[in-house]
Amino acid sequence: MSARSSKPHEVVERALELSRADGCVVIADEQSTANLRWAGNALTTNGVTRGRTLTVVATVDGKEGTASGVVSRSAVTPDELEPLVRAAEAAARGAGPAEDAQPLVTGVAQAPGFTEAPVETSSAVFADFAPALGEAFARARAGGRELYGFANHELVSTYVGTSTGLRLRHDQPNGTLELNAKSPDRTRSAWAGRSTRDFKDVDPAALDAELAVRLGWAERRVELPAGRYETLLPPTAVADLLIYLMWSASGRDAVEGRTVFSKPGGGTRVGEKLTDLPLTLRSDPNEPGLESAPFVIAHSSGGDQSVFDNGLPLAATEWMREGELRHLTTSRHSAGLTGLPVAPGIDNIVLDGGEDRSLEEMVANTERGLLLTCLWYIREVDPASLLLTGLTRDGVYLVENGEVTGEVNNFRFNESPVGVLGRATEAGRTEKTLPREWSDWFTRAAMPALRVPDFNMSSVSQGV
Repeated sequence: MSARSSKPHEVVERALELSRADGCVVIADEQSTANLRWAGNALTTNGVTRGRTLTVVATVDGKEGTASGVVSRSAVTPDELEPLVRAAEAAARGAGPAEDAQPLVTGVAQAPGFTEAPVETSSAVFADFAPALGEAFARARAGGRELYGFANHELVSTYVGTSTGLRLRHDQPNGTLELNAKSPDRTRSAWAGRSTRDFKDVDPAALDAELAVRLGWAERRVELPAGRYETLLPPTAVADLLIYLMWSASGRDAVEGRTVFSKPGGGTRVGEKLTDLPLTLRSDPNEPGLESAPFVIAHSSGGDQSVFDNGLPLAATEWMREGELRHLTTSRHSAGLTGLPVAPGIDNIVLDGGEDRSLEEMVANTERGLLLTCLWYIREVDPASLLLTGLTRDGVYLVENGEVTGEVNNFRFNESPVGVLGRATEAGRTEKTLPREWSDWFTRAAMPALRVPDFNMSSVSQGV
């Protein structure tokens, strides 16, 4: 019998039956992906893959406390199921008491569809997109542009079962499109990306037209030195910065004095104003177009995530409201340690409350400044201030008297997302965006463009 001949819910039930631990959580992830790749205005590859990963969390109660053992494996056959369960139990018995131990979640109604087959993607998801992409190739070729890029669609059906009776299921679609346009001599390059659930809302022709304009801007080249510049950050760049902010928003770390959210002298900065703009940073598993799991799915413990919280319901959470810090991420365990409310991480992020201006309108209101395309190679320099460094990529443009007048060289930047929020003077219209740097880990984001009067371009970069 093959690994995929057993239905996921049957595998979960069988693993729970086999368990001899005091508590058990079983997570089955059924994943399918479809992708297209292209180069030089022609498709190069396409493919579909499928796979299953099974995670077993065993908990063992001892005199000193409850220990946990976690084992994950791919392509588990029925014959390998019992050894996997036993391995998790052995890991629990060999471990010391788990610091994050909590009673397993109870009282959650069984999710509809738990016993149904997983959803799967296929090449059919590109049925409308692929012909439109072919038309974009023809237009690009006629316009002297070369298009490169890829489209990827993934569907993950996650089944969670526990010894306390939880039977939950979540289906997560995730699509990304990245498109590069280059001049034939490769001296000019422009990028655009989109996040999508089903590729029905992606228009290759519109993206190609946008990239054609940017390649036109790059025909004039201006060299600028390092320095602080008024800078327009597009939604993708804002998303990359604020995703890192959220990854650093641990309630426990803040209370222990290790982060930018720690208050000097003790405690956290919850309740403080981070920006004078009326911006609200929030997550909601039911956010239209950005829907994510409505309950905790934790394959491991660490920081403010705990395997003991699997199945815990998630609700809309405001991390910042009208500029004021309202919540930091916590598990049930770290909430108890810190006195903060329970606020697990949620797999989407929205920043709203700005004006309804488009990025184009913000450009038109700029006397002199820089317009970025995207950021990449972002790394942390100082956790205490959340100082990040990274590079600009695929187009930095000079804006003069409300118009883009040319492309400038790339830069290395040094900035803190908290500092950027604090100094931003304008936020535009919130729109769904693809965070380019973090798109392998986080894609569900909606952000406005931000105007920062003194963005720190710390050195000139030779990158493209």
